[in-house]
Amino acid sequence: MLNAAFHVSVAHVRELPRDSLAEVAFAGRSNAGKSSAINTLCNHRRLAFVSKLPGRTQLLNFFRVAEGRYLVDLPGYGFAKAPKAQQMQWQDLIGGYLAGSSHLRGLVLIMDIRHPLTELDWSLLEWFRPSGKPVHVLLSKSDKLARGPARQALDGVRTSLREAGFQVSVQLFSSLKRMGMDEAEGVIRAWLGVPKKNPAEGEAAGTKQPQPCVKAPAQGGEAGDEWKQLV
Repeated sequence: MLNAAFHVSVAHVRELPRDSLAEVAFAGRSNAGKSSAINTLCNHRRLAFVSKLPGRTQLLNFFRVAEGRYLVDLPGYGFAKAPKAQQMQWQDLIGGYLAGSSHLRGLVLIMDIRHPLTELDWSLLEWFRPSGKPVHVLLSKSDKLARGPARQALDGVRTSLREAGFQVSVQLFSSLKRMGMDEAEGVIRAWLGVPKKNPAEGEAAGTKQPQPCVKAPAQGGEAGDEWKQLV
């Protein structure tokens, strides 16, 4: 498993960690299971906040895996109940980060297997496509389907993405049953350049002294018009 520790939360792209060498971002529609996936992959119950109210992640949350190597939890998109001003703030923050981070190595996109490839998922994929960076899709909550239907859903998503011209890897995943963890961890480690250590060596947490959450005053960003429908 990844051994991560909370590092910092930021409200504007100018506040990104300056020591970053590589980042893997986690994105997904609100209530798709994004925070649960991060917690499971890092073997930590409360690393990323899991709320009964979708859309509570409002900042870019950085978790240090190794020196200069970060997981980045992005605000969930598509939560219509958030105030319009807040939606605009989120879209600028997410769009500005995905378009402007030179250290971003790949995007992990979480989709509920029962509702994959929503219009907003397609919008994010199309918006992110010009970056040329890889995308790995986790079909979360796969334990909610029997093996046959889950496999059919997996094949269907792969086919749809391939026919749309996306070179995207896709897998089944369940935080509750810890399904698909090795595959997902392998992808993330490869992107970050953090090999898995021998159990005898141990693996220290990403940072010895996690910094407190820094909630700077929210300010608008520079996201493109293509991003405007994602929140």
